[in-house]
Amino acid sequence: MQLSTHTLSTFTSILCFLLALVWGSFPEVLLAIWSIGYLEGTSVVARRSAVLFMVPGVMFYLLRNAPPTVARSALSNGFTVGCVGLAALGFAEWLTGHSGPGILPAVLVEFALGLGFVQARRVTVERGEAVG
Repeated sequence: MQLSTHTLSTFTSILCFLLALVWGSFPEVLLAIWSIGYLEGTSVVARRSAVLFMVPGVMFYLLRNAPPTVARSALSNGFTVGCVGLAALGFAEWLTGHSGPGILPAVLVEFALGLGFVQARRVTVERGEAVG
């Protein structure tokens, strides 16, 4: 299945906005799923993460209709690196016992999003639309 940048950007923005809402409102739920204790320090980091999730949400919402440009490529490539990095980190945290198996769905989504943006970039290049 080949995803367009429009579809992938729309999905990513919705996912980021939902994560911002959950991390900001119910961080203890996500931490419990990941088998991580909810402490005052983790709640501060969770709320700050909620705001950080809003950033790619806005960027990808605005990017969804953008033509192929160097800026679109930079945002997509940066997000790909972030997703693959988070997936690797999440998997390592699970392997070392710092989190429970509940983190694995997040790892799969992060890895899938990273691959999705690689695939969308490849499709854009194959169509001769790539810039930069």
